[in-house]
Amino acid sequence: MKCLTGTKEFHIDEPTVVTIGKFDGKHRGHQKLLKTMVDIKRAKGLKVAVFTFSKVPAGVLKQENRTVITTNEERENSLAAAGVDYLVEYPFTERIAHMPAEEFVSTVLVKEMNAKAVVAGTDCGFGYQRAGNIELLKKLAPEWGYEVIVIEKEQEDHRDISSTFIREELSKGNIRKANELLGEPYSIHGTVVHGNHIGGSVLGFPTANLIPPPEKHLPLFGVYVSQTVVDGRVYGGVTNIGRKPTVEGEFPVGVETFLFGLDEDIYGKKIEVRLLDFIRPEKKFGSLQELKEQIERDKQTSISILSSEEFDQSSEDKG
Repeated sequence: MKCLTGTKEFHIDEPTVVTIGKFDGKHRGHQKLLKTMVDIKRAKGLKVAVFTFSKVPAGVLKQENRTVITTNEERENSLAAAGVDYLVEYPFTERIAHMPAEEFVSTVLVKEMNAKAVVAGTDCGFGYQRAGNIELLKKLAPEWGYEVIVIEKEQEDHRDISSTFIREELSKGNIRKANELLGEPYSIHGTVVHGNHIGGSVLGFPTANLIPPPEKHLPLFGVYVSQTVVDGRVYGGVTNIGRKPTVEGEFPVGVETFLFGLDEDIYGKKIEVRLLDFIRPEKKFGSLQELKEQIERDKQTSISILSSEEFDQSSEDKG
């Protein structure tokens, strides 16, 4: 996949099937849309292209620090795996914010992205004050020579599946529900860093530590059943997300994972931690010994859940 990021000057020479969106989380609705685009690619020989922004537009306009389910790097990896050929991460500026919808179609979609087909959800919005919609895309299609394919929204519990819906479930610790909406496990990618080494030397549970970026939307602080991908292999484990309240000192929000069956130095390696089930909320224990005993119970709980038929225990990564 070719990623065109941080620039307003770009052009795609090959004819494309295009979609517009944030693609935060690549949930079941996104997957349905992307599958349609890949099918069009196979049938008509068009390249799959996604137009999005390098920063969340609402956060820029309102000058807020908006969190995202998937960081830009995670989104790039996810879309590449889904078969996207071109990803345009356009800088959100005053000019693009005030661009009339008709100009967005003619300049961005047609001229620069070379769109011959546009795939969009029923709630598609673009251009100044999101004045552009499905009706406008259809109206302009004959003039600019592209076709429009409309994808109905995926629903769960009589509600449209959306990034907002998923963030709500994550914030409650409802990781199973969030994964159901996503159609895949919620995950955190990062490079393993050194922690305070208490996990291995004091508690007897050596851990892999990640410091997620501030824009990453994390679930409720607590302990989760997890699977971690290291060098293409999958290890079951227990993951704690939070600030280590039992340990003295101030710590940044971290993702700390005890991996079952891994006995090697992985500092500096990039890993992916997938959360599968919620065990308990984060809490402060009276002593490190109490914490150690609880971690052992958490380990047994995780092993029991991972050994159930619901979760695949293959050591090879199928993602």
